[in-house]
Amino acid sequence: MAVTVEYDVVVAGAGAAGMTGALAAARNGLSTVVIEKAAVFGGSAARSGAGIWVPNNEVVLAAGVPDTPAQADTYLAAVVGAEVPAVRRQAFLANGPAAISFVLTWTPLRFQWMGGYPDYYPELSGGMPNGRSIEPAAFDANILGDEYANLNPAYIPTPAGTVIYDVDYKWLALIARHPKGLATATDIVWRYLQLAAQGQNPITMGQALAGGLRAGLIAADVPVWLNTPLTELIVENGRVAGVLATRDGQQLEIRARRGVLIGSGGFEHNLAMRQQYQAAPIGVDWTVGAASNTGDGIRAGQEAGAALGLMDDSWWGPMIPLPDGPYFCLSERTLPGNVFVDGTGKRFVNEAAPYSDVVHVMYAGAHFPCWMIHDQQYRNRYLFQEIAPALPYPASWYANGALVSDWTIEGLAAKIGVPPAALRATVDRFNTLAKAGKDTDFKRGDSAYDAYFADPTNTPSPCLSALSLPPYYAFKIVPGDLGTKGGLVTDARARVLRPDGTVIPGLYAAGNASAAVMGHSYAGAGSTIGPAMTFGYTAGLEMAAST
Repeated sequence: MAVTVEYDVVVAGAGAAGMTGALAAARNGLSTVVIEKAAVFGGSAARSGAGIWVPNNEVVLAAGVPDTPAQADTYLAAVVGAEVPAVRRQAFLANGPAAISFVLTWTPLRFQWMGGYPDYYPELSGGMPNGRSIEPAAFDANILGDEYANLNPAYIPTPAGTVIYDVDYKWLALIARHPKGLATATDIVWRYLQLAAQGQNPITMGQALAGGLRAGLIAADVPVWLNTPLTELIVENGRVAGVLATRDGQQLEIRARRGVLIGSGGFEHNLAMRQQYQAAPIGVDWTVGAASNTGDGIRAGQEAGAALGLMDDSWWGPMIPLPDGPYFCLSERTLPGNVFVDGTGKRFVNEAAPYSDVVHVMYAGAHFPCWMIHDQQYRNRYLFQEIAPALPYPASWYANGALVSDWTIEGLAAKIGVPPAALRATVDRFNTLAKAGKDTDFKRGDSAYDAYFADPTNTPSPCLSALSLPPYYAFKIVPGDLGTKGGLVTDARARVLRPDGTVIPGLYAAGNASAAVMGHSYAGAGSTIGPAMTFGYTAGLEMAAST
């Protein structure tokens, strides 16, 4: 027999969307509970770099970023297109700055501008070549007390004794090439020593964001019940009146007087759903989203009559399937001296383009298999994942098939199963373009975004360098993701809609459980988390205003 409890608001999911929404509801006077399927809180946000794309927020304006509502609207309209209703897009832009200010008011979090990190299409009208994204400043994990042990670990933990921000990785990759690389390596240790001397346990990026939001909930007396999966929505007379969940082996009926917010993430770890909605090749092994994201909230909403949208899409990114898990290939494919080829041995994409675009091109042209080719000069110059320049790659990478090498281009081609003559022609053509400093084939380097993770010491182009020093290497590239971006269709007020466009009373959604306000595109660093927090906040306010 189910145990019945009652709150004003029930939030499913303790990620950025859910925790922001719960905090907004609680600070507006509503009794609120958060239920979380996993044994840890933070979701995919805790695993991430925690960039936040919210134009015109107080942090970027204080930093002197010349942003305006009109610029942001023009830019986002160009990026998203007609896929997303203008009213919803504009609601994100209108409410986002207030959401950031709210979090600054009611949590220990502080944010800083990711200066220099461009919007992903900075040449579009309203785009910002120096960016408008923010990230958390270092957060003292001691504030969480024993709850810190329940924080979902980072996708790639930062080295002990360092304080690393998103904007540091650009320079750390260039530690053997640029004076700022070594300076940054020194800074990340010095920051830690300064904070540790004050008795702090500093954490950054997604760990800081999730930890700070959780601290806000603790201060607001909002319980977060871990190991409590949502099983079903309670629908009475067409209205969502609560949820059924399981906790400690006991079925719970949690009544919600004002509403239920679904913030339970996407469906990236649900193979059946991915195969149903998304194109092949697809699976659950190439995602870095939280392991608990199996679409539970999306399916519960659909069973309650909700419409679904963007289910074919994800927050894509080229991944290397390393033996300890997929590796999100960001700076590595942007640094000069590498080229992507498909099974024909031919180049097919601007390797330095926004990561979602690269995978969209892979799927559109069926460019599978895909390999990233580079030479020994590239290996000598740049940090790769956590492997210092010039050092050999781990033997395990070769053993699991993620990496192949050979002393000749033709030998490499034979090992990866592409026509040797085609790969030779591709490399020769790329080398010609690199020596000229202009990629007339795929325009690599034409956008300010392409150059962000490139090498300013390389000439004549920071984005292009010839492959000429053996041995040569080939990394397997697969269509990975940060999470799925399809889910429950919502309106400008985060209310979940039926297929006929009517509202399902009492039901709200935000984050990757909802169809993304970015549509099929990606405006800039933090285009997942920024809208997640904004629409979570919006949902909290809506439930507070409802009767």
